Amino acid sequence: MLERAAWLLCAWFALAWLSPAAAQSAVHPEVAQLRLERGDDGVLLSASVQFELPQAVEDALAKGIPMFFVAEATLFRDRWYWYDKRQATAMRHMRLSFQPLTRRWRLQVSATQIGGAGLSLGQNFESRDEALAAVQRISRWKIAELSELEPDARYNVDFAFRLDVSQLPRPFQIGAVGQADWNISITRNQRLVLEPPR
Repeated sequence: MLERAAWLLCAWFALAWLSPAAAQSAVHPEVAQLRLERGDDGVLLSASVQFELPQAVEDALAKGIPMFFVAEATLFRDRWYWYDKRQATAMRHMRLSFQPLTRRWRLQVSATQIGGAGLSLGQNFESRDEALAAVQRISRWKIAELSELEPDARYNVDFAFRLDVSQLPRPFQIGAVGQADWNISITRNQRLVLEPPR
């Protein structure tokens, strides 16, 4: 009996020692790249976000439950006498789903919440990695009109990316509340210094 208790205690210490290392090896969500440039028709944002899908999200996807991601960019004009003024806001909604019968991944992208009356673009992928890479990469997304910018004003951009659990089926929403496994949220602020178009 004493021998078994000693073995359990050793196993517990080993797990406690390994847990922080395992947590540190996981990729924390971050914005790896954020670029703003002037296009012919407006201010364009390109970004690369990095995150790993938690196991709970992977399991839900494997069962055919779609996941919804939202990217949001807000342009603020500096004001010394008050809060910065919100000049423009753009949103990008993404619906990632797995079709177990065909073993294919599908990504839909829209400027409005998917499932409503708005237009969405769809793309199919053979693997999870390809589909997730498309979710994590935003290229030349128009976030504001050039006409909205004043020549002498200073601007900054708030960029946010998150897993939108509010669009999940109700049982998943209830289970996701307060669970770290369902928390994918990334934010970054950057001064708007427009690069010329490439």
